[in-house]
Amino acid sequence: MSRIGKKPIEVPQGVIISRDGDTIKVKGPKGELQQKLSSNISVEVKEKEIIVTRPDDTKQNKSLHGLTRALIQNMVTGVNTPYKKTLDIVGVGYRAELKGKNLLLNIGYSHPIYFMPPDDVILEVPTQNQIVISGADKQLVGQVAAKIRSIRKPEPYKGKGIKYSDEHIQRKAGKTAG
Repeated sequence: MSRIGKKPIEVPQGVIISRDGDTIKVKGPKGELQQKLSSNISVEVKEKEIIVTRPDDTKQNKSLHGLTRALIQNMVTGVNTPYKKTLDIVGVGYRAELKGKNLLLNIGYSHPIYFMPPDDVILEVPTQNQIVISGADKQLVGQVAAKIRSIRKPEPYKGKGIKYSDEHIQRKAGKTAG
């Protein structure tokens, strides 16, 4: 039995869960999410918890069991407390600022870069060298953070670029080291 799949999902107060065929909708104070589920996996919605079960022990149903439970748990958590990712900008003259909802990045290229985030994601720039990405959808927040980071990945010699705040850059010695 799946260790993750067999755990019930606790539903916090203020979160409403509805099921429409193969689609599950989760609505909370911080947003609304929906996910299409596999027809093989059964989801039982009770008052304060959700139970995910599988019909048999085939390989596909085993893999979908834990996945389905994790996706629903991420949706319930996201609509209650949004997910956050923090990016740091390292480099002389590198900076970020918000222009309306769009992000303006000056990171060493000959031109400024404008990044337009999706509607479900909120960008904040507390300092010129830090970007905070938040939203209810865990996958979307991570994808936006990865897309911004890919604009100028940190390089191993000086460490310049855009990195996650908890990321450690393995530094390399230059040519003169010997």
